[in-house]
Amino acid sequence: MGFFDRFASKKPAPRPTSPPAGEVPAETAPVPTPAPAAPSSSTSTSVAATLLTAREHLDARNVPAAMALYEQVLAIGGDRADVLVTISGDLGSTGNVQPIVELIAPRYDAERHGPATGLNLLQAYLATRNSTAAQHLLDILFALQRPELEERLHGFSNALAELIEAEKHGQAPGPDGTPASDGAAPNTPRPATISLISISKPIWSYGLEPLFDRVLPTKGERLRRIAFAQLAVPGVPEAFEKMKQPEEELGRLSRALPLWFAETFYFSPHYSPIAAVGMVNEAKHYALFPTEWTNENLRQLVETSSGGLDYVITGALRQVAGDTEVLLRVWEIKKFRERKQFTARWTPATADEVLLRLHEQVRLFMEWSTYPAGHGLVYRPPTTARDWLDVLGGSLTLFLGEKELLASAQLSTTAPVLEKSASLAAQAESPALAFLTLQARARRLGLAIESQVPTRLADSALVQDARAITG
Repeated sequence: MGFFDRFASKKPAPRPTSPPAGEVPAETAPVPTPAPAAPSSSTSTSVAATLLTAREHLDARNVPAAMALYEQVLAIGGDRADVLVTISGDLGSTGNVQPIVELIAPRYDAERHGPATGLNLLQAYLATRNSTAAQHLLDILFALQRPELEERLHGFSNALAELIEAEKHGQAPGPDGTPASDGAAPNTPRPATISLISISKPIWSYGLEPLFDRVLPTKGERLRRIAFAQLAVPGVPEAFEKMKQPEEELGRLSRALPLWFAETFYFSPHYSPIAAVGMVNEAKHYALFPTEWTNENLRQLVETSSGGLDYVITGALRQVAGDTEVLLRVWEIKKFRERKQFTARWTPATADEVLLRLHEQVRLFMEWSTYPAGHGLVYRPPTTARDWLDVLGGSLTLFLGEKELLASAQLSTTAPVLEKSASLAAQAESPALAFLTLQARARRLGLAIESQVPTRLADSALVQDARAITG
């Protein structure tokens, strides 16, 4: 997350938006390491081989050995653009952010070495929350006047603005992830902390435990473990203030898309999925991540997930000229590398079609298949994907509200979600079950909201039994 670091009590880890370790702007993953230039001498061949060995040390998490090799290479090739971009890219992609500043910053010259290394260094400055150095380098990169970089640099500019705003309010922690000291008295309240909530079953299934043997498949062993992380929302103005308000469309989507994919993969015999959602603990509201997850954030998620993870899917959402855009990244954790990207853009009129196509593309790439009949519900994608996402997001809100993890003021968007859920309840068993658990939670929370849409439930013995359980 990039953000995590800032608030989580654990040490840094993966590649997301705002918790644990680095806070690399989501707009841009570390610049990929280019293939070394074709060797023209024994020296260049030696440099390329040494860089390759250093990367192997990083992959094995032997950072001191890699650093020793980098010192050797920089002593003979520290002014070569390919050397600097390789070192900074490899350090960044393996989550070693501080060494980028230590090794690359003293040697980098934008005119001589080009923008690729500068982008990696800029991400490192943001990850270590050095806003002054980041601002200076950002100005230098803008001055190169490279049109192909403009969109990425504006993304970094937004991330920097968020960091500066956080510093003004005493919310930005130091590079080690601890709150920065501002000289205030020891009893000054500490900044709010963000934690990840892991949802390991379809969110609408909670409350149907007596029927789990008929609703959910029994998971086997030797499964591929996959996490779907809350999506970043780059460019959202006043993100720190906006996250304090009841959820709005983009924030709900950033959580609902991971919930949808996690639900889908739960009904595959090959996967054990979770959806990871950010919460601001003390304030009891959702987190918004203005930058994508970093490698450090990914590691944190992996290291705090029971049994580890094989894959993590992260990404970002944006609204552009009335359209909604999504980017998804598939990360293979064993090698900590990005395997695939998916992109989609939709209008309100095309949302269902585009989202279902995206859903299918992800399933095909991950070689997803469903359980045969007789193993819980047979999974079928919803026909109205956009409304289903709102139902999943609303179900999460009431679930966390009932657990007292969300403040009651955050539950004010329940009525329209219940309307959508009622309209879907006749389509199939899972939407009917979702309506029943959503309605039951609303009643238990004292929201006293009844749907104005005539509710017809899918006709099955399972739904009738669920109705009896939920009241």
